[in-house]
Amino acid sequence: MDMGNHEQPQPLLVKAHVEPLDVDGVRTVAIGTAAWMVAFLALLPFYGTLVDTGRSWWLWTCVAGFGLGLLGLEYCRRRRNYLRTQPERKVETSPLGAAGL
Repeated sequence: MDMGNHEQPQPLLVKAHVEPLDVDGVRTVAIGTAAWMVAFLALLPFYGTLVDTGRSWWLWTCVAGFGLGLLGLEYCRRRRNYLRTQPERKVETSPLGAAGL
């Protein structure tokens, strides 16, 4: 039996050359805001049951989520519009971000 030095295969690290997505958050926040409104409308027919069981706060949570979503949507829209006015920036290539410079 050969007891020689057998090397274990090393895992191969492959770095994909994929450009980062240009995500401004507007679509994500809009979908989340709409989901809170849908949840509110879905719970509304059960208002009596929610009150009887002490869970009427579910409706207020949906209202708060929708309201905060509207604020977030406005924030994301302003940020998107601001970023569109800025000159194109160099894409960061260091895995450590700015700390790796």
